[in-house]
Amino acid sequence: MFWLAGGPYYIILGILQLLCILHALKTGRRDWILLLIFLPVIGAVIYFLRELLPEIQSGDFMARVQGTLFPNSGIKELERNLRISDTEANRLNLAHEYEKQKRYDKALELTKSCLAGIYATDTGIMQDIARMSFYDNQFDESIAWYNKVLAAKKQFDKPEDEIIYARALEGSGSLPKAEEEYTRIIRVHHSLEARYHYGMMLKKQNRIQEAKSQFQAVKDEKDLHPKYVIRLNAGWIRLSRIELATLK
Repeated sequence: MFWLAGGPYYIILGILQLLCILHALKTGRRDWILLLIFLPVIGAVIYFLRELLPEIQSGDFMARVQGTLFPNSGIKELERNLRISDTEANRLNLAHEYEKQKRYDKALELTKSCLAGIYATDTGIMQDIARMSFYDNQFDESIAWYNKVLAAKKQFDKPEDEIIYARALEGSGSLPKAEEEYTRIIRVHHSLEARYHYGMMLKKQNRIQEAKSQFQAVKDEKDLHPKYVIRLNAGWIRLSRIELATLK
C-alpha cells in the first residue's frame, strides 16, 4: 500500500482506507474489498459516499462503532439494571441487547420468562420470541409463535415480522406458503427487502429468470421510494445488484 511511504497526509488516508476495509468486513460488504485495496483513495471516497454516509445520516453508524469497539458495554449496564430491579421491562431490554449480540439462547430464555401474569398472552413478547427463534435457526418454533400471534390478532405489528415469518416458512421447507407470503408482502408493502429474499428463494429453486426479475425490480423501484426508504434499504439494493451481475 503506497500510502505507508508518505507523510501524515498519506497516513490519514491509510487509516481511512483501513477503517473502510474493516467496516466492509464487519458488515458483509466483501465485494468492496478489492476496490478499497487497489484504488485506496478513490475507493475509500466512493465507499464513504455509497456505504458510510447513508449509515451516518440514518443514525446507525455510531451504534455500529460502539458495538464494534465495546460490544459488552450495553450488556453490562443492562445486567446491572436487572439485578437492581427484576422487572419485565428490564428483562426485555437485556434480552434485546443479547439479541443484538447474537446470544439468542440467553435472549430467548429472558424473553420467555416474561410470558407470565398479566403478560402471559402479550403478543408483542410472542413476536419477540418468534423473531429470536428465527435468528437462532429454530424455524418451526418461530412459525409456531407467529401463528399464536396471528390467532390472537390476525396480523403482525411490523412489516419486519411479516418478512421474518415468510423466511421462517422458507427455512422450514414450506415453500408454497413462503412464496404466498412473499408475494403478498410485496403487493401490500412494496418491500424491497421482501423482493430480495423472494429472489434468493427462487434462485435456490433454480427459477433463475424469475429470480432475476425480483432483483431487477429492486433496482428499478428504488427511485420510486423516498430517500429515507432508499437509505434503509441500501443493503438490499446493493445485494440485488450483485445477484443481477452474477446470475446468467
